Amino acid sequence: MPDEHYPTASLAYATQQLQRAMAQAVELGDATDRERVRQKVRRWEDVVFGIASGQISVGNRTPVADTPVWVTLKVAHGGFATGRYLAESALDDDEMALLTTLPGDTPGVNERERLNLWFLSDAGQTRLRESLHSGHYRVEIPEEAALSVVVLLLDNDFPEQALDLVAELRPFMNRLRFTPRFESVARLSGAAVRLASATQTAQSLRAVSVPPQIATMRATLAVWNPLYDRLVALWFTTVEGELPHRDGTRAVHGGWPCQQWPPKWAHDRARWLADFAQACSSDEFVGRHAHPKSNFATLHRALESCPNGGETLPAHEVGGIRRALANTITRHGAAGSQHRDTLRATQLRIANAPTFAALARVLARRLDRYPADAGVPSLDSIAAEVTEADEPVDSIPTGTPIPQHLLQKATRALEAPVDELVSRGVISSSEVLAIVLPQLTSRLTAASIGDPVLAGLYEQTYTAFRRRRSLLLLNLEHQVRFEELPWIAALQPCRSRHADNAKAARQSLRQASMLALTAFPHTILPNSLIRELGTLATESGLQLPLVEEVAADIFMGTFTSKWRSAAAIASRTMAGTLYADYYDLPPAWFWAARSDAPKRWGKPTAEDFAQVCARRAEEAGATEYQPRNGSWVARNGAILEQSQILTTHNLATLVYELDLLDQLRDSSPQLVRNTFTWVIRRLVQPTHDWHAALIQIKNAAYAWRQAIFLLSFCDPAVQQSQVGLLHDEARAAGIHNQFRPAIDGLDHVIGGKTFAATGTVPAGTGRRFLGWAVGRHWYLPQP
Repeated sequence: MPDEHYPTASLAYATQQLQRAMAQAVELGDATDRERVRQKVRRWEDVVFGIASGQISVGNRTPVADTPVWVTLKVAHGGFATGRYLAESALDDDEMALLTTLPGDTPGVNERERLNLWFLSDAGQTRLRESLHSGHYRVEIPEEAALSVVVLLLDNDFPEQALDLVAELRPFMNRLRFTPRFESVARLSGAAVRLASATQTAQSLRAVSVPPQIATMRATLAVWNPLYDRLVALWFTTVEGELPHRDGTRAVHGGWPCQQWPPKWAHDRARWLADFAQACSSDEFVGRHAHPKSNFATLHRALESCPNGGETLPAHEVGGIRRALANTITRHGAAGSQHRDTLRATQLRIANAPTFAALARVLARRLDRYPADAGVPSLDSIAAEVTEADEPVDSIPTGTPIPQHLLQKATRALEAPVDELVSRGVISSSEVLAIVLPQLTSRLTAASIGDPVLAGLYEQTYTAFRRRRSLLLLNLEHQVRFEELPWIAALQPCRSRHADNAKAARQSLRQASMLALTAFPHTILPNSLIRELGTLATESGLQLPLVEEVAADIFMGTFTSKWRSAAAIASRTMAGTLYADYYDLPPAWFWAARSDAPKRWGKPTAEDFAQVCARRAEEAGATEYQPRNGSWVARNGAILEQSQILTTHNLATLVYELDLLDQLRDSSPQLVRNTFTWVIRRLVQPTHDWHAALIQIKNAAYAWRQAIFLLSFCDPAVQQSQVGLLHDEARAAGIHNQFRPAIDGLDHVIGGKTFAATGTVPAGTGRRFLGWAVGRHWYLPQP
C-alpha cells in the first residue's frame, strides 16, 4: 500500500502534533503544566526535525540513523522516535563526585566516557562488584546494567562473552550511561508487586495542592475577615448614636458615620492600612472582599480618602459608608456582638483545619522512611493518625486522621500479591495490570540463572526494559525483544531451564490470565499485557499464538501466521457455542495447516486469513479503499475487528490452552452481567464530537464481544435471562429504541436462529453489533 494510506507515520502528523503542543503551551497558566507542555513541544520538535532531515525513519525497528536496535530511545506519543537516547543523560551528583576522584590518566574524550572506561578498570570493577553483591544498586534504564554484566561474566568465567560485549558497547561509551545507580539500601525482591515505589508515591502526594477556590476561602476566613471586622469597628467609632442597620427593606436606619473622630482614630487608621498592606504582600487579595462593589472595598476606599480624620467627605461617600455598615450589621451583627463572634470563631476553625495538601505531605514524609526503590509492606505504618512523631506540617494537631482518599493514593506503593492489589482497586485496569506484571515475570525469568547476584541484576534489567515505550512499526515489524539487548544475549550460557521454573511460570500465567478475564471482562487484553503473557508462556514451555491489537491507521493489509493459528484454536474450541453462532465462525477444518505460507517483508503471512477478514468486513460496508475521504481507516478497522472476532482476541487460546474453563464457568453469569452493564453505561456517556462517538461505539462493541464469549459458557436459561436484563437496563438508560437492534439480534441467535449475510435478522429489526462501520454507524442518530 502506498505511504499516503498511513498519515500517522508521516511528517504531516508529527507537525500537527507539534502545532497542537505549541498551542497548549500558550494557553496554560500553571507553571508546572507549562513546563510539562514545553517538554512535549521539544519532543515533537525533535521528531519533526529528525524526519525532515532524514535522521529518523518512522516505522522501522531502528528509526534513528546510526543507532542499533538495543538503544533505548525517547519516544513521543504514537510511537514516534525523537532521535534522543534515554541513557544519554547528564551526570548526576554522585557521578560528578566520583569523577573528581579518578586518576588523571583515565582515558576518555568526555566525562561520560571517562566514567564508563574507569568502571572497566580493576578499581571500577571492584566498585561494581561490591554494589552487585550487596544489592545496593538500581537499574532504571536497561543500558545501566551493561557494565555490571561484563563484571559478572568475568566472575563466571566467560571472558570471551565479556570482551565481545565491551566491543559492542565501545562506540557509545562517550554518550550512554552503562552503570547502575548506587543506593544506600538494598532493593528487596519477593512474590509481591507494587504499582509505584515509595519515592514515586511520595512525589505524587507532594504534588497535592490546595484548590484555588479553597485557598481563597481559607484566606478570606483567616486573613481578610479579621481585617474586615477591624475596618468595620474603626468606622463604627465615627458613628454618633444608633449604629446603621436595615429592617428587612432596602431602607437604612440609625446614625450616620463621620460624625465624630476619636483622638486615636488617625493612628488606628494608619495601623490598619499598614496591616492590610502587609497581608497583601503575603496573600493575594482575592475573593468576595476584593470585589470593587463589596462592603470591604467601599470602607477601604473611604478610609484612604480621609488621612487624618475629621475631613469633610462628600455626602455620597458618607452615604456609602453608612450603607456598608448597615449591610454588615444586618447580616452578621455588630463587631463584638455574640452572633458575629460565634460566626468568626466557627470560620476560623474551618480556616485552620488541616488541608488535604498538608496531610498529604505528612503521608509523603512517612513514605520517605522507606528505600527509594522499595514499596511499603503494610499500610498500617503510614495510615495512623498524626502523632507528635510526625514532623510538624502547617500546625496539624495530633490525632488528626489521614483521609481515605490520600491513603488510596499511598496504596500505589503497597507491596502485595497481584490479586490483592486488584481487589483493593490499586490495579484498576488491564493496562495497570500490565505495568506491575513485569515485576513478577522478571523474577520468574531470572529463576533460570543459578547465580543469585546475576539473577538479581537480570530481574532489574527486565523490569527496566518493560518500561521502554513501544515504537510505531510498519511492514509487520516487531518490537525490540529483551534477548536482543547484547548484555542479555551474553548471559544465555548462564541460563538453564528447570521444570520447577516452568511450573511456576505456568501458574503465574494462569493467574494473570484469570485476573484479566474476571477483573476487567469489559476490555480486550492490551498489547503490553499480551507481551507479558507471551513471556510467561515461553518460560512455561508453551507456544501460544497470542495476537496483538493493530492500529487501523498503520495496518499493512495482512497478518503473520500466528493469527491463523489463533483462529484455528477459536474455531475448534468454540464450535457449537453461542459465540460461534453469533459471529458465524468458520469450522475448524477451514484452517487446516498450510505448507506454502507466503512471505511478505521476509515473514510468513496468513494471506487466506486476511482475505477472510476482508470479506467478512463487507458487513460493515468495507468494500474498497477510498483514501480521499479517509474511509480507508474505517475499512482497516472493520477488517481488524474481524481478525479479533475470528481469534476471540486471545480469549479462546488462554481459556482452553491453560485449562481455565472450569474456573471461568462458575463466574461467567456475573461477569456477563457486569460487562453488559458496562456497555450500556458506556453508550450513554455524553460525547462532544463525532470521533469520540465512534470510539465509544467501538469500545462498547469490543466489550459486547467479550460478553458473548463469556455468555457461551452459561446455560440457555441464563442466556435468555441476560437478554431480559439487557432490555431493562437499556430502557432505564433511555437508549432502548436506539440499541434494541443489538439486543434483538442476540435474542435471535440465542433462540437457535442465524443472521443473514448482511448481519441482520431476516424480516426483523435485530442485527449483529459491530464496532466499526464504513459510513455512518447504525447506532448513531440519523442527521
